[in-house]
Amino acid sequence: MALIRGSARYLLAEAQAGRLHQLMSEQARHQWEHQVGAGEVQSWLRSLPPLLNELVESGLGGVEVLLEHKLPHSPKRVDAILCGVHPRTGEVSYVLVELKQWSKAELLAADVVSIATYSNPVLHPVAQVRGYCQYLVDSTPALAELPTQSVHGIAYLHNATSADIPSLMKYRPDRFGRMFTEDLKSEMVEHLRSTLDASGGRDQAREAADRFLRFTHGPSKPLLRLAAKEIQDREQFVLLDEQRVAYQLVEQAVVTARAQRTQTVVVVIGGPGSGKSVIALSLLGELSRQGRKVHHATGSSAFTNTMRKVAGSRNTRVQTMFKYFNNYVGAEPRELDVLICDEAHRVRENSVNRWTGKEKRALARRQIEELIDVAWVPVFLLDENQIVRPGEMGSLEEINAAAVAAGCRIDVVRLDGQFRCGGSDTFDEWVRRLLGLDPLPPISWSRLSAGTDDEFRVTTVATPAALEAWILSEREQHGGTARLAAGYCWRWSDPVDTPDGKRLVDDVSIDSWKRPWNAKPGKKVPDAPESYYWAFDDRGFGQVGCIYTAQGFEYDWSGVIFGPDFVRRGDSWEARREYSHDPAVKKAEDVHFGALIRNTYKVLMTRGMAGTCVYSTDPETQAFLEKMTG
Repeated sequence: MALIRGSARYLLAEAQAGRLHQLMSEQARHQWEHQVGAGEVQSWLRSLPPLLNELVESGLGGVEVLLEHKLPHSPKRVDAILCGVHPRTGEVSYVLVELKQWSKAELLAADVVSIATYSNPVLHPVAQVRGYCQYLVDSTPALAELPTQSVHGIAYLHNATSADIPSLMKYRPDRFGRMFTEDLKSEMVEHLRSTLDASGGRDQAREAADRFLRFTHGPSKPLLRLAAKEIQDREQFVLLDEQRVAYQLVEQAVVTARAQRTQTVVVVIGGPGSGKSVIALSLLGELSRQGRKVHHATGSSAFTNTMRKVAGSRNTRVQTMFKYFNNYVGAEPRELDVLICDEAHRVRENSVNRWTGKEKRALARRQIEELIDVAWVPVFLLDENQIVRPGEMGSLEEINAAAVAAGCRIDVVRLDGQFRCGGSDTFDEWVRRLLGLDPLPPISWSRLSAGTDDEFRVTTVATPAALEAWILSEREQHGGTARLAAGYCWRWSDPVDTPDGKRLVDDVSIDSWKRPWNAKPGKKVPDAPESYYWAFDDRGFGQVGCIYTAQGFEYDWSGVIFGPDFVRRGDSWEARREYSHDPAVKKAEDVHFGALIRNTYKVLMTRGMAGTCVYSTDPETQAFLEKMTG
């Protein structure tokens, strides 16, 4: 949905009168300003008049303009979408526009740009708008069925001339990506008039916009189902903005490493659902197709085993590309071109465990040092708010210190936005505020999402039976996958023998409602998936997942049980060690225990792609959740 719409002529008049931002609802304006910052809003307000003025003066004042249109299942917004009809075909025609106030810029890598006033590199404007076009067409079946000339993309740098940004002008134009500067305004007008009929009436332009806003969108691409195609065949995911910057920086670092024999550490920081694993799989697929020596490593047996099974389906070579962080004890320096460390917040202090042999123990160093030394380009993708076990120490501070000590160059990319949870930045903010991970206080979902175009479902129910019924009902009505997960507040038993074979024990017991945890690692049970595959295998429904089987995965409909280890008392949360059944977390120092429990529930609450339902075993906490989801 767009924050504002209207004809170019009308919007220009409102902009000139200083009333443009007042056309948004107060709630939508507050939400947008909170997400992008007041500076970005002012920049947007300064960039629009030059575009709108060119449209009006070129006879395109009747074109319908959608401002700040949110891409489906994504936090990203297109600055402007011009809606009308094509002058030759008479079909609907849409032009996506990305506006930039830059006056100077330098190209760093293929699609990565350096701006003097920015602390981090950004994506080339053509690559940015091209990605938006491709993403929109990919996720909108009706657009994909229109003639190819129906969707176009342009970037307009109205404060720069082509002489100011010579390196940026060396790009390959296509229908999804062209760039115009202040001295190329006439060419921009000519291009727009070739894609939008200046003689088309207002009714046609409005109808084109109405039709655009009525388009239905396909579901977001499920990571696991496309993993094999991504790695074995070709790129399946459209990377946007900072995701593409991270991807390009790694590719550039690989080239530099070969040419200059230099080692570069790339750190990608982002919250749950920001696209870290999509970047990881895209890199793994492309680099392996180039013949590079590349591994993907995690600290999660569930995630690595699932990727071996799914992405490495019928291909043993691909299966060997998926490793664990502790596989690099005694490895030769720089034996890999790239090591992609996914879920890098789970990097541990060292790689030694009870199964480590004596010889390897003697070779073991700090795990972060081993991971950096083994590759020319180590890549760390992490979320510091997903550290859920004692001994996990993957953080920007730790990685930066180890990289400096090793004499490496360091590039850091921060991912903005939420691509899981229906692309809902609103839900991401709501969870952070609910759990006390944001400086702002908790707020009800209805208040925070009011006036926005958010379609993510958030609710609470009074019993665990109703929670299970809710996710089952949503799955049956809307399709997709559904799972129930809980805090680690009940014992986790080994399966028991019965006359019919082994079965899981109903450990998660709340009043008369009883369900088993997912199977334990290495404990196979008929009609239940191995623990690694709980989130992916259809047989996982009916068992309760824990943090160790849910982390790193996604499902459409998510039910979350807050156990007695994390309760609301007054205006704050209390983490209660005596109710935890997690052997490792129970041993954590007091200063860490509360953060680990809080992070656990943040991870569990952000697995859903379409909706989340919550329930607490504690009456006072349940009352708080009911208030916050109302």
